Amino acid sequence: MADGKGSEGSKGPAGSKGPEGSKATRDGFGEALVQLGRENKDIVVLSGDLEDSTRAEYFKKEFPERFFNLGIAEEDIAGTAAGLSKTGLIPFICSFAAFWANAFGVFRVTVCYNKCNVKIIGTHCGISVGPDGATAQALEDLAAMSVLPNMSVICPADAYEAAKATKAIAGIDGPVYLRLGREAVPFVTDKDKPFVLGKADVLRKGDDAAIIACGVMVSESLKAAEGLSRERINARVINMHTIKPVDRAEITRAAKETGAIVTAEDHQINGGLGSAVAGVLARGCPAPMEMVAVRDTFGESGEGEELREKYGLKAVDIIAAVKKAISRKNNGKN
Repeated sequence: MADGKGSEGSKGPAGSKGPEGSKATRDGFGEALVQLGRENKDIVVLSGDLEDSTRAEYFKKEFPERFFNLGIAEEDIAGTAAGLSKTGLIPFICSFAAFWANAFGVFRVTVCYNKCNVKIIGTHCGISVGPDGATAQALEDLAAMSVLPNMSVICPADAYEAAKATKAIAGIDGPVYLRLGREAVPFVTDKDKPFVLGKADVLRKGDDAAIIACGVMVSESLKAAEGLSRERINARVINMHTIKPVDRAEITRAAKETGAIVTAEDHQINGGLGSAVAGVLARGCPAPMEMVAVRDTFGESGEGEELREKYGLKAVDIIAAVKKAISRKNNGKN
């Protein structure tokens, strides 16, 4: 398992820069964190010795007196952050999402039970982490964080949205989990549109089916919708950047207006975005639904693109799921 310092961590910002028009969400976070630090002296940052990879190093360079490296000690980081929050500070704690599993008990009893104002940043999420392999690919984090009372959970679609979400969560009183990726992803959101917790963003209109996606899968969903349009299938694409609280109104509207739903996420099929959407549909507006996600398995080492292809997280897989949902709708089967 890589520690983030060998394979790409030492490259700095260029390590996750892609072609023009793309950027890693972790870079959007790191840049916004520095801006927050300039605006609010109560912002402090705690790191699990991975500030280079998480991009917390940007904050460290400008505000060394407000940066603390606690080492590879996730439970200590979470507990220390909870204490700091009770003094009026706003701690951002940064590590690989896979490693935060070690601190789940502290998140539950110390942070969430006491409604501590702690911002948990989990980077290197999903199968797209690639070469670092299964142990570093966080595929269960949305489920784990969503089940905790008082916790908000966000998975931005691109670097613009990651930056806006970073600034927004500083003003939210209570624990928040922000899920970020390693690889550069295309810009798909409006840089100037305000980020609103719990309010989904419709990126493409369509009435034949609705694709509800988060994170890296939003860009794949837009590709899928474009491909479907060539077959005269008009698919709506919804960026569900907030997993909790999920936008129940937008999900219900999509189900009523399209009658067929597909969810897409770089996460396990159990407990993530798909489960959140299914829960809303079951209680409000049942409709045929298909899920594009990792199907109850661990990942493996490989390039992000080839892993997404192997594990069924590409536009072609979304297209197939949309067609299946529409077929079920037309056959009157939920």
